Amino acid sequence: MDISKMKLDVAWLRADGKYRSKVFPNNSSGFAELLRWLQSNLPDGKATAHVCMEATGTYHEALALFLHDQTVAVSVVNPLQVKRFMELEGVRNKTDGGDAKALARFCDRTAPALWEAPSAGVRSLQALVARLDTLLELRQAESNRLEVAHDAVKSSLTAVIASLDESIKDVRMQIRKTIDDDPDLRQRGELLASIPGLGDRTIPQLLAYIGRPERFGCVKALIAYASLTPMIRQSGTSLDKRRGTHPQGHREFRNALYFPAMVAGRYNPLVAEFWQRLKAQNKPGKVIVVACMHKLLAIAYGVLKSGKPFDVNHHPKAVCG
Repeated sequence: MDISKMKLDVAWLRADGKYRSKVFPNNSSGFAELLRWLQSNLPDGKATAHVCMEATGTYHEALALFLHDQTVAVSVVNPLQVKRFMELEGVRNKTDGGDAKALARFCDRTAPALWEAPSAGVRSLQALVARLDTLLELRQAESNRLEVAHDAVKSSLTAVIASLDESIKDVRMQIRKTIDDDPDLRQRGELLASIPGLGDRTIPQLLAYIGRPERFGCVKALIAYASLTPMIRQSGTSLDKRRGTHPQGHREFRNALYFPAMVAGRYNPLVAEFWQRLKAQNKPGKVIVVACMHKLLAIAYGVLKSGKPFDVNHHPKAVCG
């Protein structure tokens, strides 16, 4: 399935090598219509389907959850893998329908791992964290307007800000309750709280973005998911460029680690030592911060995987198998 904001381009690769294609709206009614289409076309209904889609920001999430809840096998794959697959096949034209067919072939030939849906508690937390981010952005925007506003509209802006403050307070209470009511989230939250540099704002974000740490085979997979791997382009002697972090990944996750890394650079012994070592090597400030974001996330992963609170003298190593 090739997914965009408004529609789903679906290509069913049949046993005879031919395709059946159809387009559905990317909404709840489109999901239901898609399910009926699968059940009517496949010999054994949805039970034999293996749906493959790319991780496309937030556009794929609702469909993946819907299909998972309907017991349909779903794989959510890295778009870069599919791109490389299409390049190997020599595909030249790029259309939504063509991409859907390429995804079907990719799924058939590589048998990607099934996607693990987040628990009900994590789903609620993800929605609340996203809502809190939106409310905070709205409040900041209104506060900026208030600073330069005409007297005629200041009372209106003040009222909106007061209303947003109440909504922010309510959502934060819901976040705390969601974590406290879920034993797994509560336990993981307590582990993260033992790490200097992580606070009440960041811990719910990490719980929402990471989910079960076991779904990441190693710390490198989590680092890549958080869009913290360096983007390096190197070939021969003529090309050697490093352009910050790779754009593929969860940008909100990466952004959530920026200020905690700054705090950890002062108060977390492991991160502070790392910070000073990079500083002594005359690394640029932004490079140091990003490296410390990487370090802080690796510490969080090690703590979550080991199930033991942070200990500066015994930091668990989380390496790829």
